Amino acid sequence: MPPTDARLSAVILAGGRGRRLGGRDKGLLPLAGKPLVAWVIERLRPQVDDLVISANRHVEAYATLGCAVVTDTLPGQPGPLAGLLAAAAEARADWLLAAPCDTPLLPDDLARRMLARAHQAGVPLVRAADPERSQYAIMLFQRALLPDMAAYLAAGGHRVQAWQARHSHAEAVFTAPHAFFNINTAADLALAESLVGAASAAPAD
Repeated sequence: MPPTDARLSAVILAGGRGRRLGGRDKGLLPLAGKPLVAWVIERLRPQVDDLVISANRHVEAYATLGCAVVTDTLPGQPGPLAGLLAAAAEARADWLLAAPCDTPLLPDDLARRMLARAHQAGVPLVRAADPERSQYAIMLFQRALLPDMAAYLAAGGHRVQAWQARHSHAEAVFTAPHAFFNINTAADLALAESLVGAASAAPAD
């Protein structure tokens, strides 16, 4: 079982093509005056030991945000697993926390609770969930799984859920409203403006 104080690296996935947003680079879309990815950085930075951004466009812009930036090493942008595999070479910890760049309201205790769930279940991989669905792109896993990820990609696989199913895993369930709200459309972005405003105005617990 992992120690409950294990070191963690976060990988923020910003390498997608943004097809449903007209091909725009999603992580750099402005949200309440700053890039969308900056909201994710602010949520995760206090929870982990280091942060890496996986991006395939506008690398210079991402680099201004104070994190290492890594591009895919596999051709054709085969998806988030390829981004994770490339970013893992820069990440320093034995546990990697993956999250998309379009989830500005991630829980403040995401990393702690996911690591605790891995410890409780004795598994090398935990994914997040809310009461309605699994959040496959938000996961915590041991670096020891990277060779299998590389083999899966080399064999033509790309689906995150299918790769996770190859390993013992558990889920950490979060019930906070909008914890995993993600932005795929212009309407989502407009809604996110009101959600982050409400979150910023809420009193601290």
